[in-house]
Amino acid sequence: MNAELRVRGLAAGYHGFQVIQGLDLDVLPGITVVLGPNGAGKTTLLKALAGLLPRIGEVVLDDAPLPANDATACVRRGLSLVAEGRQLFPQMSVRENLELGGWLAPPRLRAERLARAFQDFPRLAERATQLAGTMSGGEQQMLAVARAMMSGPRLLMLDEPSLGLAPRMVDELLAIVRRIAAQGVTVLMVEQNVRKALRAADRGYVLERGRVVASGDAQTLLGSDVIRQAYLGVA
Repeated sequence: MNAELRVRGLAAGYHGFQVIQGLDLDVLPGITVVLGPNGAGKTTLLKALAGLLPRIGEVVLDDAPLPANDATACVRRGLSLVAEGRQLFPQMSVRENLELGGWLAPPRLRAERLARAFQDFPRLAERATQLAGTMSGGEQQMLAVARAMMSGPRLLMLDEPSLGLAPRMVDELLAIVRRIAAQGVTVLMVEQNVRKALRAADRGYVLERGRVVASGDAQTLLGSDVIRQAYLGVA
């Protein structure tokens, strides 16, 4: 069954300063994209959901509360985060990075997931022994996504996956994200490439100063002059 995430009254921040507060959102099967200007709280939202930041509020994955401030427990519940900047181990090989992504799984299941990763990402199979730090930005982003899939997530969260990538690579990456969603993994994506993200997504939210200021069907948001001009910087 596809994962569903319900968030109500979420507040989180750093060193006592609340970056997001009173935030409500629903992440349904398919692709949900979160948009907004720099400093709106998008990355804070993902980190709080992933258990990397203290938070208050109600966060329910399917029918059970998601543990707060416990990243390992969140992974065990089926949530995986691809952080901004990829966070790979550059002096380790592609295979070793992938195996680390499945560290909570038993050896046999980890081996099955590794074979699946190489099947789904043929370019990574070709570079299995190559050091991650020597690959292109686009290849590193693919590795980061494949590594996240090694934990067998039902909810995959992506933080600015297209950052620093060439337009053609952005298209390829978003096609991979659509394929992952079609395979039954719910996707929550923070993205700065507004047009391409909304074209790929099913629904979207716009954040400003830690609060949701607009939400709805992705195509409706894409066609909204008010949203594009006020929040997305699109003339």
